[in-house]
Amino acid sequence: MMRFASAGQVALVAIVVLYLAAVYVLPSQVWMGFTINALVVAIIALSWNVTGGFGGMSSFGHAAMYGTGAYASAVLQVQYGVNAWPAFAAGIVAGALMGAFIGALSFRYGLKGSYFALVTLAFAEVLRICASAFEITGAGRGLQLRLDPGLATLQFNSDRTLTYTLLLILVALVMALTAWIKYSRFGAYLVAVRENEDAARALGIDTYRVKVVAMAISGAFGGLAGVVYLQLWLFIDSAVVFGVAISVAALIGPIVGGAGTVWGPLIGTLGLHLLGEGAKTALHNAPGLNFVLYAIVLIVALRFLPQGLMGLAGRIGAFGRKGGSDA
Repeated sequence: MMRFASAGQVALVAIVVLYLAAVYVLPSQVWMGFTINALVVAIIALSWNVTGGFGGMSSFGHAAMYGTGAYASAVLQVQYGVNAWPAFAAGIVAGALMGAFIGALSFRYGLKGSYFALVTLAFAEVLRICASAFEITGAGRGLQLRLDPGLATLQFNSDRTLTYTLLLILVALVMALTAWIKYSRFGAYLVAVRENEDAARALGIDTYRVKVVAMAISGAFGGLAGVVYLQLWLFIDSAVVFGVAISVAALIGPIVGGAGTVWGPLIGTLGLHLLGEGAKTALHNAPGLNFVLYAIVLIVALRFLPQGLMGLAGRIGAFGRKGGSDA
């Protein structure tokens, strides 16, 4: 189902797969913890890719869906004593509903481009303020799950290898769904909307419905990332899950790795995390340095790599005469 355009793309993906496999045998647990964090971010990056990569609807506020999923699950577990499994599912549904709501409201009034991006950012900020104000969401204190490791509570913190394996499975599942979207009729509609929405509408495509459904799917992935974060760290507050850092991480990974590709968000996220951690270690954990690096990398990528690393790799040893940016 997934198609590679060149030997360069095959080699790039092989390097990532080898790294993910090598984490199991590396002597230091630091690498496993680092990669676990990166995989959580990769899920929200894959979420952004559905709308921003395939549909050209760039969001600056994907933290809205991420935080909604995390808070929905946390409120159900902490305030109402709901079991972690249905709360996990509820978080995904809440993320999807939030995505659909933002999309339906924005697209109903014809918002697109930078206007749509700013609306998503505004939603994330409003939700952050609301979460820090109301008692049911823990107000300024946040919400903390009771430590109770086990399958029934979806808490596997005591076994990092198991946590890492489950996260790999989740990322693989989201990537498989992303690949299915990319090569489906719905994915073709999304690309048509991205390339020329007026022409797509003239061909009979219900562009409003396509964009709202894409936002719902993206929101579901974002909600999934939020509840995974909650189950990993057992604590959330508004600044963490609705913060700008999440929205930045969601969009920069796909842009650097290759927006509109299946592997790009994962490759970009892992690469940026390795770069950020390496720089912080070299400069003795200078706070905020990773964001400075992200900004520099984003500018360089936008100027010299408009199709990201997957696009660059697609030009190395192309299988066809035209090469391409597939996979």
